Amino acid sequence: MVRSYRSAMSYRVAMDIGGTFTDVVCYDERTGAVVASKAPTTPGDLAEGVFAALGRVVDDPAAISFFVHGTTQGLNALLERKGARVLLLTSQGARDVYQIARGNRDRMFDLRYRKPAPLVPRSEVMEVAGRLDYRGRELVPLDEEAVRAAARRARAEGFDAVAVCLLFSYADPAHELRAGEILREELGGDDILVVLSHEVAREWREYERTSSAVLEAYTGPVVRRYLARIEQRFAERGLGVPVHVMQSSGGLVNASYAMRRPLQTLLSGPVGGTMGGVAATRLLGRDNAICVDMGGTSFDVSLVVGGRPDVSAEARIEGYPVLMPIVNLHTIGAGGGSIAYSEAGALRVGPESAGAVPGPACYGRGGTRPTVTDANVVLGRVDPAWFAGGLMTLDVEAAGEAVAMLADELDLDPLRLAEGVCDVANAKMAQAIRTLTVEHGVEPREFALVAFGGAGAMHAVFIARELGISEVVIPRFPGAFSAWGMLEADVRRDLTRPYFRPQDALDGADLAATLRTLESAALDALAGQGVPAERRRVEHALDMRYEGQDYTLTIPLRDAAEPAEPGFLQVVAARYAEAHTSRYGHATPEAPVEFVMLRSTGFGSFPRSAARAPQATEPAAADVRDVIFDGAVHRTPVLRRAGLDGEIAGPAIVVEETATTVIPPGCLATVDANGFLVIKVNP
Repeated sequence: MVRSYRSAMSYRVAMDIGGTFTDVVCYDERTGAVVASKAPTTPGDLAEGVFAALGRVVDDPAAISFFVHGTTQGLNALLERKGARVLLLTSQGARDVYQIARGNRDRMFDLRYRKPAPLVPRSEVMEVAGRLDYRGRELVPLDEEAVRAAARRARAEGFDAVAVCLLFSYADPAHELRAGEILREELGGDDILVVLSHEVAREWREYERTSSAVLEAYTGPVVRRYLARIEQRFAERGLGVPVHVMQSSGGLVNASYAMRRPLQTLLSGPVGGTMGGVAATRLLGRDNAICVDMGGTSFDVSLVVGGRPDVSAEARIEGYPVLMPIVNLHTIGAGGGSIAYSEAGALRVGPESAGAVPGPACYGRGGTRPTVTDANVVLGRVDPAWFAGGLMTLDVEAAGEAVAMLADELDLDPLRLAEGVCDVANAKMAQAIRTLTVEHGVEPREFALVAFGGAGAMHAVFIARELGISEVVIPRFPGAFSAWGMLEADVRRDLTRPYFRPQDALDGADLAATLRTLESAALDALAGQGVPAERRRVEHALDMRYEGQDYTLTIPLRDAAEPAEPGFLQVVAARYAEAHTSRYGHATPEAPVEFVMLRSTGFGSFPRSAARAPQATEPAAADVRDVIFDGAVHRTPVLRRAGLDGEIAGPAIVVEETATTVIPPGCLATVDANGFLVIKVNP
């Protein structure tokens, strides 16, 4: 039986497993209190870090009424090329679709460009006779014996997964469904994962659908094993509710669904921060925000536009196309653990990271190379005695020695080098933001910068200055903000159906009926996730284009019934022209349009973990120390965030359990009603 979110238990818990730290946020439904903590990530067995962090906020897992976490297991397997061995089944004559891929027009003049190596070599692609036409009508029956032969090969040669991608299965999946039945019958059990392309992405474009199916097969076994292990470990400790997982779309699903559709979790960890940004804009009364998450290893950028996450229907990950709703994220190797080094007599920072082990030199775990965190320690911008809320005491001398070693190599003063390390890192991160904004016609100065992650609040103002952004928002628990964002997310299920129609052939009543069918399926899926009827809703959209175009724009609909209304074609064509102008700067309103794809998204909301500001407490006495800004020494107060109120003039350092906020000279910070630090940035 699926358990509803309603429960007599009182704690709602979210967890984000990062490269350096595992962050946890706990919301008490009875009192409204929110607490956060962290523990070092344990790469050998991630569950150890999970339970170490959990133990700092909840005594008994049985008291948890809702649990969600983000996982990077699938993404790590892809990045490190440590995924499953996949056997790919294609239609006869389509064996080379995956190998040929598509020409990259964006990089056609880049002499150094190299097409990503396929995850499945050609020798491990098998053809299966049988053919449908583009309408889904059978032309040649499926060769079932060829499918059985593929199953025998998969077992004999030790494949971990079989991906099936047959031509035009998006129009009618009958052949793929039968192939899946045969494979599971022959292979037995769950030892070898079977992936059907229409279940991963029921969309046109054979290469992109094949790539999506291969990615799910390649990362799926790793994700399934991890989630099964986590569920078992939590059950042994008394957790009585399902484990939920963040999807790449910014929505939640329970772990049992995530194990069936593991590709949906590929960017599970990073998008939690985006959903936190959505919640923050709602609380702040703003529409647009640039969300930046700087952790120990990476720097992630995403956007909130009009109060919604910036989500695309397709993306490229490590050069591989994937068809699924996915938050637009741009990630670079820049974090607190990014290593500074000399190359050709110049200073470089990252992307190599010291990670959790050995970590920066100041961690005292054997690291000797200087990192961004070490540079901040040398500049006095970190409280070494109260790092991570007192969980760690930093070794200032070791940080100084690491920085001095590189300074000698570059013939620079150590303090000047330390600022240079931070400046280089800040410039790289500002450029990452430009990639997602300026290069897409978005003006960053019209956005607030919401900064989080263990190191985000330390660098946010400097990044904002690079971009001309005038306002920086540091939410509560910035180091665990991605975890808090997961508590603010909705359950989400996305359904698609191909619907190729020129405007002259559009039947509004048929379109409305098809959307109602999708809506019913989405509502049933939400019910299967334990969402009560009164908390379910469905949104619909159409993929459209001008006749003769290749790519589409997604146009939202008011509801499923709208297409049946008189004048619908003129209304939706006008919406498309407006969207085309916004995206490309022009439109051709007199040109005929055509419809390509239907998209229905079901949302199931949970009660929000109201981010009320903490009750006022007596602030701790400020320590005053020397901190370097722009090459000059400034006597700077070091303040505990708990108990802060009113305005704080820079320079100031604000420390808390999960992060350190740096307020440079000339800036003014205010604690708002939500407990957020809102910093006005001087030019």
